[in-house]
Amino acid sequence: MSSERIRKPFKACTKCKLLVHHEVDRCPNCGSDTFTDEWSGVAIIVDPEKSEVARMLGISRPGRYAIRIK
Repeated sequence: MSSERIRKPFKACTKCKLLVHHEVDRCPNCGSDTFTDEWSGVAIIVDPEKSEVARMLGISRPGRYAIRIK
């Protein structure tokens, strides 16, 4: 079995956990420029005002977010 790691299709903003493509340099959600590939779980928030998950995660804008950043 190969020891190569498979690159995830997205990286996570370390400040707000928004998942973005690797070519993005600045988070469109919070403006941060720090990202990580060490994340797990995905929450897709469509309507943050009505979402209990968004409320629990502190998310106020629609988007695709990492559940946990390592």
